[in-house]
Amino acid sequence: MRALFFLPVGLALSGCFSGDEGETYRFSGETMGTTYHVTAVGVPDEVTETEIALAIEETLAAVNASMSNWDKESEVSRFNGMASTEPVAISAEFAHVMAAADKVHALSEGKFDVTLFPLIELWGFGAKKPGDPIPSDAEIAAALTHVGQADLVALDGETLAKRDPEVSVNLSAIAKGYGNDAVAQALRGFGIENYLVEIGGDLVSAGRNDEGEKWKIGIETPEGKANSVEMVLPVSDLGMATSGDYRNFFEQDGVRYSHIIDPTTGRPVTHRTTSVTILAEDGMMADALATAMMVLGAEEGMRIAEANDLAVFFISRAESEAGQDYVKAASPAFEKLRDAE
Repeated sequence: MRALFFLPVGLALSGCFSGDEGETYRFSGETMGTTYHVTAVGVPDEVTETEIALAIEETLAAVNASMSNWDKESEVSRFNGMASTEPVAISAEFAHVMAAADKVHALSEGKFDVTLFPLIELWGFGAKKPGDPIPSDAEIAAALTHVGQADLVALDGETLAKRDPEVSVNLSAIAKGYGNDAVAQALRGFGIENYLVEIGGDLVSAGRNDEGEKWKIGIETPEGKANSVEMVLPVSDLGMATSGDYRNFFEQDGVRYSHIIDPTTGRPVTHRTTSVTILAEDGMMADALATAMMVLGAEEGMRIAEANDLAVFFISRAESEAGQDYVKAASPAFEKLRDAE
Protein backbone atom coordinates (compact mmCIF):
# COMPACT_ATOMS: atom_id res chain seq x y z
CA MET A 1 0.00 0.00 0.00
CA ARG A 2 2.90 2.32 -0.72
CA ALA A 3 3.59 4.61 -3.63
CA LEU A 4 7.31 5.07 -4.28
CA PHE A 5 8.65 7.33 -6.94
CA PHE A 6 12.41 6.98 -7.21
CA LEU A 7 14.32 6.86 -10.45
CA PRO A 8 17.26 5.04 -8.93
CA VAL A 9 18.74 2.96 -11.72
CA GLY A 10 19.00 5.20 -14.74
CA LEU A 11 20.37 8.09 -12.76
CA ALA A 12 22.61 6.15 -10.46
CA LEU A 13 24.48 3.71 -12.66
CA SER A 14 26.99 4.42 -15.39
CA GLY A 15 30.55 3.61 -16.31
CA CYS A 16 32.53 0.76 -14.82
CA PHE A 17 35.51 0.07 -12.61
CA SER A 18 38.43 -1.88 -13.99
CA GLY A 19 41.84 -3.19 -13.08
CA ASP A 20 42.91 -3.14 -9.45
CA GLU A 21 39.77 -1.32 -8.38
CA GLY A 22 37.68 -4.47 -8.77
CA GLU A 23 34.67 -5.37 -10.86
CA THR A 24 31.23 -3.77 -10.96
CA TYR A 25 28.28 -6.16 -11.00
CA ARG A 26 24.59 -5.37 -11.45
CA PHE A 27 21.70 -7.60 -10.44
CA SER A 28 17.93 -7.33 -10.81
CA GLY A 29 14.87 -9.43 -10.20
CA GLU A 30 11.51 -9.56 -8.49
CA THR A 31 10.64 -9.66 -4.81
CA MET A 32 7.89 -8.50 -2.43
CA GLY A 33 5.51 -7.88 -5.32
CA THR A 34 7.91 -5.43 -6.96
CA THR A 35 11.40 -5.33 -8.48
CA TYR A 36 14.88 -5.02 -7.05
CA HIS A 37 18.13 -3.65 -8.45
CA VAL A 38 21.55 -4.10 -6.85
CA THR A 39 24.85 -2.60 -7.96
CA ALA A 40 28.09 -3.71 -6.31
CA VAL A 41 31.20 -1.66 -7.13
CA GLY A 42 34.83 -2.57 -6.55
CA VAL A 43 34.08 -6.24 -5.85
CA PRO A 44 37.12 -8.14 -4.50
CA ASP A 45 38.74 -10.38 -7.13
CA GLU A 46 38.03 -13.57 -5.20
CA VAL A 47 34.27 -12.94 -5.13
CA THR A 48 32.31 -14.18 -8.12
CA GLU A 49 29.21 -12.70 -9.70
CA THR A 50 27.39 -16.00 -9.12
CA GLU A 51 28.17 -15.96 -5.41
CA ILE A 52 26.74 -12.48 -5.02
CA ALA A 53 23.62 -13.29 -7.04
CA LEU A 54 22.94 -16.37 -4.91
CA ALA A 55 23.43 -14.42 -1.68
CA ILE A 56 20.97 -11.74 -2.83
CA GLU A 57 18.32 -14.30 -3.74
CA GLU A 58 18.75 -16.24 -0.51
CA THR A 59 18.62 -13.07 1.58
CA LEU A 60 15.42 -11.83 -0.05
CA ALA A 61 13.83 -15.28 0.21
CA ALA A 62 14.57 -15.27 3.95
CA VAL A 63 13.02 -11.81 4.38
CA ASN A 64 9.87 -12.93 2.58
CA ALA A 65 9.69 -16.14 4.61
CA SER A 66 9.67 -14.06 7.77
CA MET A 67 7.76 -10.90 6.88
CA SER A 68 5.53 -11.42 3.84
CA ASN A 69 1.82 -10.95 4.53
CA TRP A 70 1.11 -12.57 1.14
CA ASP A 71 2.79 -15.85 2.12
CA LYS A 72 0.39 -17.79 4.36
CA GLU A 73 3.32 -19.78 5.76
CA SER A 74 5.50 -16.78 6.63
CA GLU A 75 6.40 -16.02 10.22
CA VAL A 76 4.20 -12.92 10.38
CA SER A 77 1.26 -14.75 8.77
CA ARG A 78 1.52 -17.56 11.32
CA PHE A 79 1.55 -15.00 14.11
CA ASN A 80 -1.51 -13.28 12.66
CA GLY A 81 -3.33 -16.60 12.44
CA MET A 82 -2.92 -17.32 16.15
CA ALA A 83 -5.91 -16.82 18.41
CA SER A 84 -3.80 -16.94 21.58
CA THR A 85 -2.71 -13.87 23.51
CA GLU A 86 0.25 -15.71 25.04
CA PRO A 87 3.74 -14.46 24.15
CA VAL A 88 5.43 -16.44 21.37
CA ALA A 89 9.08 -16.64 20.36
CA ILE A 90 9.90 -14.84 17.11
CA SER A 91 13.08 -14.64 15.05
CA ALA A 92 15.71 -12.03 15.80
CA GLU A 93 14.98 -10.45 12.40
CA PHE A 94 11.23 -10.15 13.05
CA ALA A 95 11.94 -8.70 16.51
CA HIS A 96 14.40 -6.21 15.00
CA VAL A 97 11.77 -4.93 12.56
CA MET A 98 9.05 -4.79 15.22
CA ALA A 99 11.35 -2.81 17.53
CA ALA A 100 11.94 -0.29 14.74
CA ALA A 101 8.19 -0.15 14.06
CA ASP A 102 7.55 0.57 17.74
CA LYS A 103 10.13 3.36 17.65
CA VAL A 104 8.52 5.01 14.61
CA HIS A 105 5.03 4.49 16.07
CA ALA A 106 6.03 6.45 19.18
CA LEU A 107 7.99 9.11 17.29
CA SER A 108 5.08 9.74 14.90
CA GLU A 109 2.57 10.00 17.75
CA GLY A 110 0.77 6.88 16.54
CA LYS A 111 0.56 7.79 12.85
CA PHE A 112 2.72 4.82 11.82
CA ASP A 113 0.96 1.62 12.81
CA VAL A 114 1.59 -1.96 11.68
CA THR A 115 -1.87 -3.05 12.91
CA LEU A 116 -3.61 -0.94 10.26
CA PHE A 117 -4.77 -3.84 8.08
CA PRO A 118 -8.48 -3.88 9.14
CA LEU A 119 -8.79 -0.29 7.91
CA ILE A 120 -6.96 -1.05 4.66
CA GLU A 121 -9.41 -3.88 4.05
CA LEU A 122 -12.40 -1.76 5.04
CA TRP A 123 -11.53 1.03 2.62
CA GLY A 124 -10.89 -1.56 -0.09
CA PHE A 125 -7.64 -0.24 -1.56
CA GLY A 126 -6.42 -2.54 -4.27
CA ALA A 127 -9.83 -4.12 -4.80
CA LYS A 128 -12.25 -1.21 -4.52
CA LYS A 129 -14.58 -0.62 -7.46
CA PRO A 130 -16.30 2.63 -8.45
CA GLY A 131 -19.61 2.89 -6.70
CA ASP A 132 -18.70 0.68 -3.75
CA PRO A 133 -20.08 2.29 -0.60
CA ILE A 134 -17.84 4.48 1.54
CA PRO A 135 -17.44 2.87 4.99
CA SER A 136 -19.89 4.11 7.60
CA ASP A 137 -18.85 5.68 10.89
CA ALA A 138 -19.93 2.49 12.66
CA GLU A 139 -17.81 0.31 10.38
CA ILE A 140 -14.77 2.53 10.89
CA ALA A 141 -15.27 2.50 14.66
CA ALA A 142 -15.53 -1.30 14.64
CA ALA A 143 -12.30 -1.65 12.62
CA LEU A 144 -10.50 0.77 14.93
CA THR A 145 -11.08 -1.56 17.88
CA HIS A 146 -8.50 -3.89 16.29
CA VAL A 147 -6.00 -1.13 15.42
CA GLY A 148 -3.49 0.29 17.86
CA GLN A 149 0.09 -0.92 17.83
CA ALA A 150 1.06 0.36 21.28
CA ASP A 151 -1.96 -1.18 23.01
CA LEU A 152 -2.62 -4.36 21.05
CA VAL A 153 0.84 -5.84 20.30
CA ALA A 154 3.57 -6.27 22.91
CA LEU A 155 7.23 -6.90 22.02
CA ASP A 156 9.54 -8.15 24.76
CA GLY A 157 12.99 -9.01 23.47
CA GLU A 158 12.39 -11.82 21.00
CA THR A 159 8.83 -12.60 22.07
CA LEU A 160 5.68 -11.03 20.67
CA ALA A 161 2.17 -11.16 22.13
CA LYS A 162 -1.29 -10.10 21.02
CA ARG A 163 -3.49 -8.28 23.49
CA ASP A 164 -6.40 -8.75 21.09
CA PRO A 165 -6.77 -12.18 19.42
CA GLU A 166 -8.04 -10.50 16.23
CA VAL A 167 -5.17 -8.05 15.81
CA SER A 168 -2.87 -8.57 12.82
CA VAL A 169 0.57 -7.24 11.93
CA ASN A 170 1.23 -5.88 8.43
CA LEU A 171 4.85 -5.02 7.65
CA SER A 172 4.37 -3.68 4.12
CA ALA A 173 5.47 -0.17 5.15
CA ILE A 174 8.78 -1.30 6.60
CA ALA A 175 9.77 -4.71 5.16
CA LYS A 176 11.17 -3.43 1.84
CA GLY A 177 13.48 -1.10 3.72
CA TYR A 178 14.58 -3.97 5.95
CA GLY A 179 15.13 -6.10 2.84
CA ASN A 180 17.49 -3.44 1.48
CA ASP A 181 19.46 -3.48 4.72
CA ALA A 182 19.63 -7.29 4.73
CA VAL A 183 21.00 -7.38 1.18
CA ALA A 184 23.48 -4.62 2.06
CA GLN A 185 24.68 -6.71 4.99
CA ALA A 186 25.18 -9.69 2.68
CA LEU A 187 27.26 -7.53 0.34
CA ARG A 188 29.41 -6.30 3.20
CA GLY A 189 30.01 -9.95 4.09
CA PHE A 190 31.88 -10.26 0.80
CA GLY A 191 34.00 -7.21 1.60
CA ILE A 192 32.01 -4.99 -0.77
CA GLU A 193 32.04 -1.40 0.49
CA ASN A 194 30.42 0.43 -2.45
CA TYR A 195 26.87 -0.50 -3.38
CA LEU A 196 23.34 0.61 -4.11
CA VAL A 197 20.45 -1.68 -3.16
CA GLU A 198 16.91 -0.73 -4.27
CA ILE A 199 13.59 -2.51 -3.78
CA GLY A 200 10.46 -0.92 -5.20
CA GLY A 201 11.94 2.57 -5.00
CA ASP A 202 13.26 2.29 -1.44
CA LEU A 203 17.03 2.09 -1.27
CA VAL A 204 20.17 1.99 0.79
CA SER A 205 23.60 3.08 -0.40
CA ALA A 206 27.23 2.98 0.67
CA GLY A 207 30.50 4.37 -0.62
CA ARG A 208 30.71 5.60 -4.20
CA ASN A 209 29.37 4.62 -7.60
CA ASP A 210 31.56 3.35 -10.42
CA GLU A 211 32.58 6.89 -11.34
CA GLY A 212 33.93 7.46 -7.85
CA GLU A 213 31.09 9.81 -6.91
CA LYS A 214 28.19 9.65 -4.49
CA TRP A 215 25.18 7.80 -5.85
CA LYS A 216 22.85 10.20 -7.66
CA ILE A 217 19.17 9.50 -6.98
CA GLY A 218 16.24 11.25 -8.65
CA ILE A 219 12.99 12.13 -6.88
CA GLU A 220 10.02 12.12 -9.25
CA THR A 221 7.79 15.17 -9.57
CA PRO A 222 4.27 14.40 -8.27
CA GLU A 223 1.68 13.92 -10.98
CA GLY A 224 4.25 14.82 -13.60
CA LYS A 225 5.20 13.06 -16.79
CA ALA A 226 7.05 9.75 -16.58
CA ASN A 227 10.65 10.25 -15.41
CA SER A 228 9.99 13.90 -14.55
CA VAL A 229 12.55 14.69 -11.84
CA GLU A 230 11.98 17.12 -8.98
CA MET A 231 15.60 16.97 -7.82
CA VAL A 232 18.66 14.76 -7.93
CA LEU A 233 20.31 13.98 -4.61
CA PRO A 234 23.88 12.81 -4.01
CA VAL A 235 23.51 9.96 -1.52
CA SER A 236 26.02 7.79 0.31
CA ASP A 237 25.85 5.67 3.47
CA LEU A 238 22.14 6.40 3.90
CA GLY A 239 18.74 4.83 3.43
CA MET A 240 16.24 6.71 1.28
CA ALA A 241 12.50 6.31 0.69
CA THR A 242 9.61 8.26 -0.83
CA SER A 243 5.91 7.87 -0.07
CA GLY A 244 3.03 9.65 -1.79
CA ASP A 245 -0.68 9.67 -2.43
CA TYR A 246 -1.08 10.34 -6.14
CA ARG A 247 -0.68 6.84 -7.57
CA ASN A 248 -3.16 4.95 -5.41
CA PHE A 249 -6.49 6.64 -4.70
CA PHE A 250 -10.08 6.66 -5.83
CA GLU A 251 -12.68 9.36 -6.36
CA GLN A 252 -16.34 9.03 -5.52
CA ASP A 253 -19.09 11.65 -5.50
CA GLY A 254 -16.52 14.35 -6.09
CA VAL A 255 -14.37 13.35 -3.11
CA ARG A 256 -10.79 12.10 -3.48
CA TYR A 257 -9.81 9.24 -1.14
CA SER A 258 -6.10 8.55 -0.73
CA HIS A 259 -4.72 5.11 0.17
CA ILE A 260 -2.79 6.83 2.98
CA ILE A 261 -4.95 6.02 6.01
CA ASP A 262 -4.61 7.69 9.41
CA PRO A 263 -4.68 4.91 12.04
CA THR A 264 -5.92 7.33 14.69
CA THR A 265 -9.03 8.40 12.75
CA GLY A 266 -9.58 5.34 10.56
CA ARG A 267 -9.94 7.55 7.48
CA PRO A 268 -7.78 8.54 4.49
CA VAL A 269 -5.73 11.66 5.13
CA THR A 270 -7.16 14.95 3.87
CA HIS A 271 -4.12 17.26 4.09
CA ARG A 272 -2.46 18.65 0.97
CA THR A 273 0.87 16.82 1.27
CA THR A 274 1.33 14.60 -1.77
CA SER A 275 4.91 13.33 -1.48
CA VAL A 276 7.46 12.82 1.28
CA THR A 277 11.12 11.82 0.88
CA ILE A 278 13.23 10.62 3.80
CA LEU A 279 16.97 10.20 4.25
CA ALA A 280 17.77 8.04 7.28
CA GLU A 281 20.47 5.96 8.90
CA ASP A 282 19.29 2.80 7.14
CA GLY A 283 16.71 1.58 4.66
CA MET A 284 14.31 0.26 7.27
CA MET A 285 13.95 3.56 9.10
CA ALA A 286 13.66 5.49 5.84
CA ASP A 287 10.84 3.20 4.69
CA ALA A 288 8.84 3.46 7.91
CA LEU A 289 9.42 7.19 8.40
CA ALA A 290 8.28 7.95 4.84
CA THR A 291 4.91 6.39 5.61
CA ALA A 292 4.69 8.10 8.99
CA MET A 293 5.45 11.53 7.53
CA MET A 294 2.97 11.03 4.71
CA VAL A 295 0.23 10.35 7.27
CA LEU A 296 1.29 13.33 9.39
CA GLY A 297 1.46 15.79 6.49
CA ALA A 298 3.89 18.68 6.07
CA GLU A 299 2.84 20.84 9.00
CA GLU A 300 2.81 18.21 11.74
CA GLY A 301 5.56 16.22 10.04
CA MET A 302 7.92 19.19 9.98
CA ARG A 303 7.33 19.78 13.69
CA ILE A 304 8.34 16.19 14.47
CA ALA A 305 11.20 16.22 11.95
CA GLU A 306 12.77 19.32 13.46
CA ALA A 307 12.35 18.02 17.02
CA ASN A 308 14.05 14.72 16.11
CA ASP A 309 16.63 15.96 13.57
CA LEU A 310 15.03 13.97 10.73
CA ALA A 311 15.93 14.62 7.09
CA VAL A 312 12.56 15.10 5.35
CA PHE A 313 11.44 16.77 2.11
CA PHE A 314 7.72 17.52 1.65
CA ILE A 315 5.84 18.34 -1.55
CA SER A 316 2.29 19.63 -0.98
CA ARG A 317 -0.49 20.80 -3.27
CA ALA A 318 -0.77 24.57 -3.12
CA GLU A 319 -3.97 26.41 -2.30
CA SER A 320 -5.94 27.26 -5.44
CA GLU A 321 -5.20 30.98 -5.11
CA ALA A 322 -1.47 30.51 -4.57
CA GLY A 323 -0.53 30.81 -8.24
CA GLN A 324 1.55 27.60 -8.17
CA ASP A 325 0.91 23.88 -8.24
CA TYR A 326 3.06 22.77 -5.32
CA VAL A 327 4.68 24.04 -2.14
CA LYS A 328 7.96 22.41 -1.12
CA ALA A 329 9.61 22.30 2.28
CA ALA A 330 12.79 20.67 3.53
CA SER A 331 13.78 20.09 7.13
CA PRO A 332 17.14 21.54 8.28
CA ALA A 333 18.62 18.02 8.42
CA PHE A 334 17.53 17.34 4.83
CA GLU A 335 18.99 20.64 3.61
CA LYS A 336 22.29 19.81 5.28
CA LEU A 337 22.52 16.41 3.58
CA ARG A 338 21.32 17.77 0.24
CA ASP A 339 23.97 20.48 0.21
CA ALA A 340 26.81 18.21 1.39
CA GLU A 341 29.59 17.64 -1.12
